[in-house]
Amino acid sequence: MKIGIFGCAGRMGRTLGAVALVTSGVDLIGGTETPGSSHIGEDQGWLATGEPIGINVSDDAEALVEVADVVIDFTAPAATVAHSLLAATYGTSIVIGTTGLSNGEMEKIVDVSKKAAVVHAGNMSLGVNLLVGLAQQAAQALGPEFDIEVIEMHHKHKVDAPSGTALMLGNAAANGRGVDHDINSVMSREGHTGERVENTIGYATLRGGNVVGDHTIIFAGPDERVELTHKAADRSIFARGAVRAALWTKGQAPGFYTMRDVLGL
Repeated sequence: MKIGIFGCAGRMGRTLGAVALVTSGVDLIGGTETPGSSHIGEDQGWLATGEPIGINVSDDAEALVEVADVVIDFTAPAATVAHSLLAATYGTSIVIGTTGLSNGEMEKIVDVSKKAAVVHAGNMSLGVNLLVGLAQQAAQALGPEFDIEVIEMHHKHKVDAPSGTALMLGNAAANGRGVDHDINSVMSREGHTGERVENTIGYATLRGGNVVGDHTIIFAGPDERVELTHKAADRSIFARGAVRAALWTKGQAPGFYTMRDVLGL
């Protein structure tokens, strides 16, 4: 499959390129950066692996979408929406790992899925998606006397909080508990907050160093506590999942899919 990568000079973009280049069945056909980027014109292979492949970074997103079978986007919310609209225009599949998307932006992306296959996940790793399923099961099995808290830590350069993965865990727990996540989520606590309200889902966000991504969901009950944790050691796990999702889109009808669809979970 002919795969293109948006934001190919960023940390995830380079990792995606490196994984794509060694994955059977993948033909890496190009990548883009924002207009004015100093990486425009650089060899994409050199950015990804240090070895040139004769493909230069472009700023023409539409040209990439037009010739690709599937594009992968781990950029920023506004750019992701623009790229997904291009995907809808050409019927090109798109894999989205961008986090920090607003409800309005997600609505636009879901609308795109009427015309193209869209795979979206706040986290593309196999382990995290298994964790999400376990979180839902645990929330369903444990009664409301078990309070739910989500803790996440990422590197100091991450710009959104809580992470997309943390929100995946919280939403899964809300589904398992049968409550509305948006109404019951508590994103931060400061000052005199009063006692904890039953069925709320709390979030704690940590930032520092070069942590790739640590996530823990805690179920704290009377005299016992259940903790489910995933720790990422290298962002290549997300890239491998994204490339696997890109290959999975071959022959898929337009629709909105998640990594749980890709992995058959």
